[in-house]
Amino acid sequence: MTLVAHERFQAAPREPEYEIDSAAPALQAGAAAITLKGLEKSFGSNRVLRGISLHIPAGQFVAVIGKSGCGKSTLLRILMGLDEPSAGELHFENEAGDDAQANARIVFQEPRLLPWLDVADNVAVGLGDRVDRQTGRSAAEAVLDEVQLAEKAGEWPARLSGGQRQRVALARALVSRPGVLALDEPLGALDALTRISMQELISRVWRELRFTAVLVTHDVSEAVHLADRVIVLDEGRVAVDLAIPEPHPRRHGNAKLAELEGQLLAAILGSDGGH
Repeated sequence: MTLVAHERFQAAPREPEYEIDSAAPALQAGAAAITLKGLEKSFGSNRVLRGISLHIPAGQFVAVIGKSGCGKSTLLRILMGLDEPSAGELHFENEAGDDAQANARIVFQEPRLLPWLDVADNVAVGLGDRVDRQTGRSAAEAVLDEVQLAEKAGEWPARLSGGQRQRVALARALVSRPGVLALDEPLGALDALTRISMQELISRVWRELRFTAVLVTHDVSEAVHLADRVIVLDEGRVAVDLAIPEPHPRRHGNAKLAELEGQLLAAILGSDGGH
C-alpha cells in the first residue's frame, strides 16, 4: 500500500499532512490503529528494514529504540509517509478495523518555527488552509493552554526558551487533533531538567487526547517512562517487543521501571557491552 505525503509550503515547511493513497475513508475522529506486515526498506544494497511486522492498537504509546543505524528513523519516516517501503504493507485502521486515512502529525527534534509569525500563528500552521485566520488562532490558543503556554500566544519564537519552542512545535502537531502522533527524538536537544518536564507534558497530553503515539528515541529511560510498549530494533528487525505494565502517570526513579530499563539496555548492548 502506497502512502502519499502532502507538504504545504509558505517560504518554510509546514507540518506535512498524510493520507493513504487508496479509496479508504477518512478517519473522522479518534486514534488510529497501525498495522505493518513484512515491511522492508533498502537503499541500494543496504537492507535497512528486514520484514517488520507489528500491530499498534489505537491509543497505544509505543517507543522504538536501538543502536544508531538500526532502522528506527527509517521506520518512522515510512510510517509518516516521508519514505515508501521497498516491500510489505502499512495500514491505518479505524475502530471497526477497516482501512482509513489517518490524520498523522510529526514532531521533530528541531521545532522549525517560522520566525515572522507569533506563537499562536505558528501553531495555527498545523491546521493548513482549512480554516480562516480567526478560527485558526482560536484553536491555536486553546491547544497552547493544553501545553501550558497560553500566556505566550502573542510572543515571537526568538523570545522563547528551547523548551518553550518545543512545546509550540508540539501544540502545532496537536491542533488538528491527530489520530497518530510521531515523535522523532523531540527532546534530544533539551537540557536534562527541561527534558523531564517535557516528558511529563507529553504523557499528560497523550492521556487526555488519547491519540496513538510512536516515539523514536535513543534514551531508554525516556522510552520506559512514556511508553506502554517498547520495540527494540536490531539490524532492521524487531529484537524485543516489551510491554511496560506500570500505570500512568509514572514517577522517575520507579524501581520496576528501572528493572525494565536494564532489560532493554542489555538487549541493545548485547554481549559486547556496547564496545
